[in-house]
Order: sequence, then structure tokens, then C-alpha cells
Amino acid sequence: MTTSTRSVPDEVLDGVARDLARARRERTACPPVRDRIGSTDIEAAYGVQQRLTRARLTEGKRVVGRKIGLTSDVVQEQLGVDRPDFGVLFDDMEVERGGSVCLDRLIQPKIEAEIAFVLQHDLAVGPLDVEQVRAAVGSMRAALEIVDSRIAGWDITFGDTVADNASSGLFVLGLETRALTEVEPAEVTMRLTRNGEEVSTGTGAACLGDPLAALAWLARTLVSVGDPLRAGDVVLSGALGPMVTVHAGDHFTAEITGLGAVDIGFSAATSP
Repeated sequence: MTTSTRSVPDEVLDGVARDLARARRERTACPPVRDRIGSTDIEAAYGVQQRLTRARLTEGKRVVGRKIGLTSDVVQEQLGVDRPDFGVLFDDMEVERGGSVCLDRLIQPKIEAEIAFVLQHDLAVGPLDVEQVRAAVGSMRAALEIVDSRIAGWDITFGDTVADNASSGLFVLGLETRALTEVEPAEVTMRLTRNGEEVSTGTGAACLGDPLAALAWLARTLVSVGDPLRAGDVVLSGALGPMVTVHAGDHFTAEITGLGAVDIGFSAATSP
């Protein structure tokens, strides 16, 4: 993706990026941005995301990986797209497993369980197929992604969510690490509970048929835009089941077969 587009002027992309950055900073959702950049204009949406990434790097934040979204056929149909999307993970987005997140940090959070891959090798050249990405993975962990939209009411299209860093919020990594020789990602099952009650279930196959296929898609996409995955990167490969709305007092635990459990709690926002 280039930093400018033929379809949407740079000044429009700059303005959308400023509005989304302000929404994140002030924890106040803004109106959808699709009327300004389009619902399905891929180049414009990623142009906004790139501007937000540069701004965060200027603030001193560090990129630690990527997240893959829209890996479910149902969600793709809902948003009228035929491909996944991706967002950027920064160092200040990781929260400690078993801890508590104050809702002051978020606007309208939801949570989903995923497999996180940690790369041992770069994915910068080659066919970047499932066989190559399998060899590049150093380990994998159970993970929780806390998604959050800066768009009011989650009223999003593909353009809205991509521009908004793929609706990224925070993420939590489980303690246990496993090699691909120990666990096959497509064959896992997932169970997510809220305060002990089951609220979401799914399988590895729910993520583009195989989370490794999602990783291969991301590797090819990032090479095509000149920003390949590197050794050490964390990749959240996509939801294994439906996402669930978060409220103060909730405590979530995800159990993924072969990868163990990961949990996080949420506390009420403090008074102004």
C-alpha cells in the first residue's frame, strides 16, 4: 500500500487519521469514516492505517507484530468483502495474563480467543506458502484479543475497520508455548468462558480453514507492500469463535486444546 491513493486525496486520509487518533486518545468513539474513504477502497483504508502507525511510532511505540482479522466466512459476508484484513500490534497493547484491564483504556471492547504465532525466521522471500510459514514459526500460544472500535456503535464496513487498525485494542498471551510438531493449529478446539459460563466455542478450522493459511496470507500481503514479517514478530492469527462483549467485572478464560489456558479480567472505569 502506498501512502497516497488515486481515489482519495491525501488531505482526506490525513483528516481521517487525525479523527481516529483523537478518538483513541480521548476514548470517545467517532462517526464511521466510510463516507470519506469508501466502504471497500482497500488502498485508502490501509493508507489511513499507515498514517496511524507512523504517528504511534513517532510517539515512541514499537511494533511487535500483526493481527489478522475477518478470517470468518460469516464476518466477510457481513462486511461484503472476500479477504481478511490486518492491523499492527504495538508494545503497549500487550497486557499480562491473569491481570485486570481497567475499562478506562477502551471504548467499546469485545473479546475473542485465538492462536498466537511467534516467528523464529523472517518471512520476506519465497513462495510464502503454508509449508514455508510452518517452518518459520518458532512457537505458538493461546491468546485473547481484546478488540475495540473507535467507530461509534461498531457501525463498521471493511473500510472503517481497516482504517481503524483492524479494530485492534489489546492482547493477552498464554504462558504455555508449543511447537507445531506438538499441536496442529487446524485441529484445536476452543472454549471461552465469562465468569465461569461458556460464551463462545470454536475450532482452528474456523480461521480460514487453518490458522497457518491465515499466516501465509499475511506473509504474502506484507511482502507485497514492502513490510515483511520478521523473526520475533507475534501474529494473532484470527478468531476461533464468535467475539463476546466485555463489561466491568467480567473475567474471561480461554482454553485451547494443546495450548492450555489464558485469562484476563476487567475492572470498572474510574470516575472523571
